[in-house]
Amino acid sequence: MRLRFLLRPGWLALTLAVWVFAGACFTLLAPWQFSRDREREAQNNAVTTSVRTDPVPVSAVLDRPNADNEWRRVTMTGRYLPEGQAIARLRTVQGEAASEVLTPFALDGGPIVLVDRGYVRPVDGLKVPDLEPVPEGTVTVTALVRNGESDDRDAIERDGHREVYAINSAVVGRAAGMDIRPGYFQLVEGQPGVEQEVPLPKLDAGPFFSYALQWIAFGAMALGGWLYFTVREARPGGALGEPKVKRKSVAEMLAEDEAAPAPR
Repeated sequence: MRLRFLLRPGWLALTLAVWVFAGACFTLLAPWQFSRDREREAQNNAVTTSVRTDPVPVSAVLDRPNADNEWRRVTMTGRYLPEGQAIARLRTVQGEAASEVLTPFALDGGPIVLVDRGYVRPVDGLKVPDLEPVPEGTVTVTALVRNGESDDRDAIERDGHREVYAINSAVVGRAAGMDIRPGYFQLVEGQPGVEQEVPLPKLDAGPFFSYALQWIAFGAMALGGWLYFTVREARPGGALGEPKVKRKSVAEMLAEDEAAPAPR
């Protein structure tokens, strides 16, 4: 009989909210943070390996997705195709607004790839400044393999520039009328055609692992609190049991004293 309170609508709603929240903590939020921690660790390892190893010819990675070779350094020989150039708008580099310059690059005897030539700072608000002309003829550059971004919105024309919302070779190729290989290649410092090179990501672990532990703790606390109050209410004298004698306030006791007849 003491457990009948578990079937009351208010308690059922509380139980549902607690278990849904705890389930989300254990099955969604904590695993999501753990996966972000693994991604950050993989990125740090890839960047460290890239810095410590010599670049390889781009032909070594062309037959595999860029995601499998992220941050690997490669050398490429070919020529820039400035007629297909686009600007990645609304970017942030080192905490400040920037635009990244994307130029198709025809490999010698190979496909056309997209090269991120670095970034420029906007002037007069969001206006793209004048860009340095790309080198003419055949050049050899060193770049980092990068996986493309997923935003598929079409390019726009603004202030004489073709602009895109994300670094997506399919979008740039569609706007330029070129067949560009998926993914892109980010130039490193000192290469022909580079603007200001995009810096490497910071090699820190990030807060993701601790966030995951926090979500696990929140879920456990929610279940523990629900169990505590369930046991408390199931015991005799619980808040949902027999009505307790109401304690009088100080004001009520003073009022009763004043209303009581004076002793003779």
